[in-house]
Amino acid sequence: MSVEVASSGTPGSPGVHGDTGATMADVAYSAIRDKLIKLAIKPGDAVVESALSAELGVGRTPVREALKRLEYERLVISHSRRGTFATSIEVADLGDISEIRQRLEPLAAAKAAAAATATQRQVLWGMADRTEELEATNPSQHDLIEWDTEVHRTVYRLASNPVLEDALIRYSNLATRIFWLFLDRLPPLADHVGTHTELLRAIAAGEAENAASIARAHVTEFDDAVRAVI
Repeated sequence: MSVEVASSGTPGSPGVHGDTGATMADVAYSAIRDKLIKLAIKPGDAVVESALSAELGVGRTPVREALKRLEYERLVISHSRRGTFATSIEVADLGDISEIRQRLEPLAAAKAAAAATATQRQVLWGMADRTEELEATNPSQHDLIEWDTEVHRTVYRLASNPVLEDALIRYSNLATRIFWLFLDRLPPLADHVGTHTELLRAIAAGEAENAASIARAHVTEFDDAVRAVI
């Protein structure tokens, strides 16, 4: 399967619809965002427009636009005369982030279950099968967390509420960054990511209440797993 979720930044992953309308700023945003989330750009590191422009093969203007979006999402911070830097990771924020996600993730799952089209539901069934296949291959922690991110972004998009999607992407990015920070200390993620099989099938079947319950439990499990290794 090779259809991408729009704006996911994860090539080769199954999704809902292609990112055919992506601008250069969108491309830059996705690439820089993933570098920040996966800590390829470490907390406190300088984020240099010229270097990113050359690396990504895009102009300085798209990079500048991308950094404005990332500043809103609290992944970078700009200082007058000093430049732009990756924000620090405040583990103390985990409780606040989880509190918001425990309320909004179930809402997104329920709305996706109600709003998904027949074609989108078929893709969701396929993603559920892909999750089972992934579990069976003894995947790495990195593969699992990338798939976790892909599934979440799919659900947000299918909720068909841009305001809700923007909020969830913002807080999911912050949570995933914390996850990457402790990735090597966390227990195997297969069971955690495996709950996506149930979630995807519940949404595909239009089971809004069940989908919301699974989503809430999934976020709570994430919070518990990170707290256990802090």
